[in-house]
Amino acid sequence: MSIVKDTVVTLHYEMFDANDQLIDKTEEPIAYLHGGYDGIFPLVEEALHEKKVGDTVDVVMQPDEAFGEQDAQLVRIEHADVLPTKPEVGMMFEADDPEFGVIVFRVTDVADGKVVMDGNHPLAGMKIRFKATVEDVRPATAEEIEHGHVHGEHGHHH
Repeated sequence: MSIVKDTVVTLHYEMFDANDQLIDKTEEPIAYLHGGYDGIFPLVEEALHEKKVGDTVDVVMQPDEAFGEQDAQLVRIEHADVLPTKPEVGMMFEADDPEFGVIVFRVTDVADGKVVMDGNHPLAGMKIRFKATVEDVRPATAEEIEHGHVHGEHGHHH
């Protein structure tokens, strides 16, 4: 069966940075609903269209096609005492921003009683290479199409 609109695609992937260093890979396969449901990067979805089980894709995405550009407005410097716990580099905090909505901030630096927090995705601003192998393709159920995502194994559970 070929990957077409309203099929559920199960795949393994590896992601690499611009220096070809592995930055993420699947341990268990992931599944997404194919056909513009925003379950995977659009360029990857385009490359997977009409592929079959066993086929591979290798897609290079610019920052705006992957995790977005770095947004300087999402980097904040705050006094450490405004945080609920003693901040350490790597900690994450959720904040409700009037302009951006709920943002997850990552602590990137702590010095002199101040904390640098970054609300950008950790891979924002990076060119990404995405390699994937198709493990399975099946027709989506009516419920999956209605909900716009995969249910069951490797997918979403209600």
